[in-house]
Amino acid sequence: MSFRDFASLTRNIQKQSVKTIVIAAAEDAYALAALKDLQAQVSIRCFLVGNRQKIIQICEQLDFEIDEANIIHATNEVESATKAVSLVKEGKADILMKGKIHTSTLLKAVLNKESGIQSGSGLISHLTVLECPTYHKLMFLSDAAINPKPDLNQKRAILQNAVAFMHKLGYQEPNVAALTAVETVSEKMPETIDAAKLAKQNQTGEITGCHVEGPISFDLAISHEAAEAKGFSSKLVGETDLFLMPNISTGNIMTKALLYLGGAKMAGCVLGVTAPIVLTSRGATAEEKLLSILLAMAAQ
Repeated sequence: MSFRDFASLTRNIQKQSVKTIVIAAAEDAYALAALKDLQAQVSIRCFLVGNRQKIIQICEQLDFEIDEANIIHATNEVESATKAVSLVKEGKADILMKGKIHTSTLLKAVLNKESGIQSGSGLISHLTVLECPTYHKLMFLSDAAINPKPDLNQKRAILQNAVAFMHKLGYQEPNVAALTAVETVSEKMPETIDAAKLAKQNQTGEITGCHVEGPISFDLAISHEAAEAKGFSSKLVGETDLFLMPNISTGNIMTKALLYLGGAKMAGCVLGVTAPIVLTSRGATAEEKLLSILLAMAAQ
């Protein structure tokens, strides 16, 4: 089964086996608050990597009971990232989570050729999941956080990362909209050419496990009324699951517009690695971090 909302995602987690989460630079109040909320719902194990004294202080302030044996001291961000990633690589942790650490520092450890955890397509990408009150199911967006201006091959890898993850969530053949500003191919808009090529690769069987439509504008991807007015016909109309972004700016703006003006809730994780990475923005709330952990757990 696929998930229509975050509530159904949460219910599913309660049936799962115990997972182990490791937080890099765990001296992060919001991350620890999310972990505390999670422990109230399901059984989990965790490793907290970072400044031992600060982690203990924050846990005490949150009234969060933690086994101090699971706190792994690190003196700086680089050491925190290295130790956290090694726990995943050694099979001791199922999910890696970003704490109070720069994204670039964490990803450098993740991408290390000898000690990192990159896998699959060879490209890591970010998947955003939104629950928007004005859409009837969860919206998956990629990539809005890591790859600034992907070329055709990178877009294909981003798509395949997302689809493989969605399969684990129960989406057998997700509908994918390769978004552009228009639904016609134009040499003046290179992203429309990429979108058309991705749709063609899907039709010829080079890209499988999903249905790809492109180029297609956002209104056609979500609205039967807009499609009818423009005379556009596709099984994807009004039923899009994955919105493939033409670039990071479009994804970032769209995500924030839905969050701040559309009343959406958000979760997200990094794909293309041996274990999902919970990587949220500096302004993320404890709820967003919690939902992101739940998302990562659901695909295990």
